[in-house]
Amino acid sequence: MTSSFFVSDLHGSFHRYETLFREMIHRKPSFLFIGGDILPNSRKPLEYNGKPVNDFISDYLVPGFQRVKKQLGCNYPEVFLIMGNDDHREEESRLIEAEQKEIWKYLSNNSFKFGPYMIYGYPYVPPTPFRCKDWEKYDVSRFVDPGCIAPAEGYRTAHPDYDPEFSTIAADLEALTDGQPMDKAIFLFHSPPYNSALDRAALDGQMIDHVPLDVHVGSMAIQRFIEARQPYITLHGHIHESASLTGNWKEVKGRTHSFSAAHQGPELALVTFKLDDPTDSGRELL
Repeated sequence: MTSSFFVSDLHGSFHRYETLFREMIHRKPSFLFIGGDILPNSRKPLEYNGKPVNDFISDYLVPGFQRVKKQLGCNYPEVFLIMGNDDHREEESRLIEAEQKEIWKYLSNNSFKFGPYMIYGYPYVPPTPFRCKDWEKYDVSRFVDPGCIAPAEGYRTAHPDYDPEFSTIAADLEALTDGQPMDKAIFLFHSPPYNSALDRAALDGQMIDHVPLDVHVGSMAIQRFIEARQPYITLHGHIHESASLTGNWKEVKGRTHSFSAAHQGPELALVTFKLDDPTDSGRELL
């Protein structure tokens, strides 16, 4: 079986996670990919079913996946996840620690071989207007779009292990893949590729200093990487409204099948596909 689930941008929504857990138990996918922005936007204590959730990862996320694993037993899927630009990197260590419980594989600018497939995780996005820069880098150069904040000018919740002034997404992708074959490569990105059906933002008619804003806000580095290297499957999130604006949540460029699970509504956007046949895919709002 190669049935796969892909979700992204759950932003700590109890409804989305409980829906995901229910569908995992009911449909028993072989793989689950989680494409970043997994934690709540609010840093205030939350409550679920009358119980306090002071720490989302320890009090809810890890126990939730453990509950699913206990119920599914040997049918528990292989789970791969990354963080996204709304997730604070200071929380990363606990996602890594949870790997020891064998509930997921955390991939951050890293790769993991599973059978014939090489699975890559890459969380960084090009500069945004938001101030937290834990998961932002320059894209192909040190250019920053109007209205956006440079990676070195915002704040970070953890010290970066790279130079924010010069590190780029383009250089990272080259180092991460290092000439490896792409025919069975699966990329779990947070950013979508630039100028695609997956990166369309609701910026129509908006200007800064009389300069019109680009409505496409994805990564040029990822776009060029897909065009040049033609990986097997790429998975994306980040731009919530893109599917509703373009009418498309997937696209095919050459031999590369790209899917987005970002969604602007309260529902869980669940993308399903067959790992051995990505043409067999679907998207449900649950």
